[in-house]
Amino acid sequence: MEHPQNKHTDTGPDDNEPEMELTDGDILDAMQHIPGYLDISTDDFRTIYHLAHRHALDRLFGNFRAASLMRTGITPLHPGMPLDEAAKAMVESGYKALPVVDADGRVTGMLTENDFLRRLNVDTFLQLLLSMLDEKFELKHRCHETPVSKAMAAPAVTVRENAGFAETIAAFRRHKGRSMPVVDGDGRLLGLLLRKDFLSARHPESLR
Repeated sequence: MEHPQNKHTDTGPDDNEPEMELTDGDILDAMQHIPGYLDISTDDFRTIYHLAHRHALDRLFGNFRAASLMRTGITPLHPGMPLDEAAKAMVESGYKALPVVDADGRVTGMLTENDFLRRLNVDTFLQLLLSMLDEKFELKHRCHETPVSKAMAAPAVTVRENAGFAETIAAFRRHKGRSMPVVDGDGRLLGLLLRKDFLSARHPESLR
């Protein structure tokens, strides 16, 4: 039987999903548990493992699209909106981040709770609480005078509605946020994809 050489191609949709690195010891131990004689090298075994991993992800996530997991009915923020109004909108939405859109509905940025903390020169809400307990604390930032455009992260990392598994996971890796806007071909907001929803969808049982 002719075995494939240990070549790794870069054309599959799972290229952004890392495989576990197998050592020769791992492979030899596994082969010892298979009855009979195996005329196969450790390099051949790695090639089979690589192809099997690629096939499995194709089978599990080949039909994945960002639009299938996005949350809809999102009320976005606008660049000229004062930060205090934006804060109220975020609290009412229940999300820790909201997309910012222009007059045509195109996503121009993303405003998160961390953006508010940065404006207050603190890293966490606990740090803000401790600062407020200090008798010398004085809130100098005037949120009602600062527009969203001055605090938002721009440009926002987005994905198209038909983005597949590999494209979506690559987009999430480009930023540390908990959510990401899903847009149409013109960049207009369609929904919001939460990192936790995406991670949950990576479990095979959730795809059935």
